[in-house]
Amino acid sequence: MGEDKRLAAVVALAQGMAAAHGSREAWRAAAAGACRALGGSFAALSVWERELGRLRVLVNVGERAPDEEEFPDGEAYPVHQFPEITEFLHERWAGGGEPNAWVETAEGPAAGRRPGYVHQRVAALRRRGRGCCVVAPIVLNGRAWGELYVARPTGHPVFDRADADFATVLASVVAAGIAQTERLEEARRLAFTDALTGLANRRAVDVRLDEAVERHKREGVVVSLVVCDLNGLKRVNDTQGHAVGDRLLERFGSVLSLCGAMLPGALAARLGGDEFCLLVVGPDADEVVKAADELCRRAAELELGDGVACGVASTEDPIGPVRSARRLFRLADAAQYRAKAEHAVKPVVAGREGPDDPVVRLADEPSGEGRAERRRFRGRRL
Repeated sequence: MGEDKRLAAVVALAQGMAAAHGSREAWRAAAAGACRALGGSFAALSVWERELGRLRVLVNVGERAPDEEEFPDGEAYPVHQFPEITEFLHERWAGGGEPNAWVETAEGPAAGRRPGYVHQRVAALRRRGRGCCVVAPIVLNGRAWGELYVARPTGHPVFDRADADFATVLASVVAAGIAQTERLEEARRLAFTDALTGLANRRAVDVRLDEAVERHKREGVVVSLVVCDLNGLKRVNDTQGHAVGDRLLERFGSVLSLCGAMLPGALAARLGGDEFCLLVVGPDADEVVKAADELCRRAAELELGDGVACGVASTEDPIGPVRSARRLFRLADAAQYRAKAEHAVKPVVAGREGPDDPVVRLADEPSGEGRAERRRFRGRRL
């Protein structure tokens, strides 16, 4: 491959990783880009899990063997089967050497290896009908992160030293792309996570609720929202200090997460201040109410605070058509305000008091009137 083509291949690889949304797409783009750049038929990207002493395959692309999945759940190999992970990566890098790629062939030990050396990769090449492979270490922050592996079928030209040198360059590009992806994912995680409790935040709820309501309109999937207000937080802050108040918020967050685990796929979130919610997509409304009831019971048993006011709204209940996330949220919020006003020890569920359910009426009132009514409820809070 000429210099211009190789440069174009490097650019294409970098662009592919930059355009990826999330780690899986980045892994696939890395492996596929390297496979094309090196004229391979198959490529894999693996990570070295030091604490488990294994090399775990993240993605396989190209002409996969029957036992190779694109994103395998359990394809991993003990590092003792791949001595270069420890011998080459540690000994040579520790001495100031470069993390150069190397070539293995199905014919036997690669050039420069000691006679009679039987390598696991050689056996794997033969078993899967591949004639050769080039392996390039991936290094992040001066440490081995994993490896890039590209293979060609039996009968095709064997990778040479120039290919291995080019693979080393590609591995550096992949390392930069992985580092960028990890930084972006960490930024996204922080952007959608409440720093105190570790739960999702209001932004995450807004995004997921919009998506859920769209699914409800398309497919009829049940969407439920549990909105709860932690009673007594102000009193705890005023009498015992904000550090104790934060502990109450953290403990209730744990209770919310525990009860959310009763419902497959539930999102537990802190909306802000003393307000929390569970967003549930799929389970029946009765199951959601049961989990909310358990939440109220457990919250009442906390040694701090005064329990929780809890409101539930579900598209499965008679609350009228839900065409927007905003309406479902208003219904759950109105139910929570009523629970607060009535000092209810169990959740208030929108739509379960008949055609004239006061919660539904409150949620559907013009915004100004609804706000005034909720202010009246708020004035009666515990």
